[in-house]
Amino acid sequence: MRVSPQKARLVLDLIKGRRVEDALNTLAFTKKRVAATVEKLLRSALENANYLSAEKNIDVDVDRLYVKRAVANDGPRMKRIRPAPMGRAFRYVRRIAHIEIVLAERGRSGESVATVVGEETTGATVPAKSKARAKGRAPAGKGKKKKAVGAR
Repeated sequence: MRVSPQKARLVLDLIKGRRVEDALNTLAFTKKRVAATVEKLLRSALENANYLSAEKNIDVDVDRLYVKRAVANDGPRMKRIRPAPMGRAFRYVRRIAHIEIVLAERGRSGESVATVVGEETTGATVPAKSKARAKGRAPAGKGKKKKAVGAR
């Protein structure tokens, strides 16, 4: 969306951790321009969760969904020029925000049960450095001494 990420974060901080119904009510009465777009995005995420429960046979209780994560990241910036006195020009930047909302289902005791919309799961991978240490070998290049700058 073509809004500053800082302005979008002001609205997103209002709905983090809230139930979806409470978040929609909060967005409906927020006077920021970005609130309408965030509300549209939240409704889309809710419909995606509803689709997963109905069509894909994934067990999702739509009434227990809450906003797990709401983030506004920087997008590409548009550089513009404004005319200034005496033939000069001032540059200014029009910022763009990438808005991301993740919904999750809250369990009976309050903990997060399952992430529904917006987050992918990845397999556990072991970094290459820890594999080398596990086999008893030192990583390559650790035993060499570096020549000091200015040394003869």
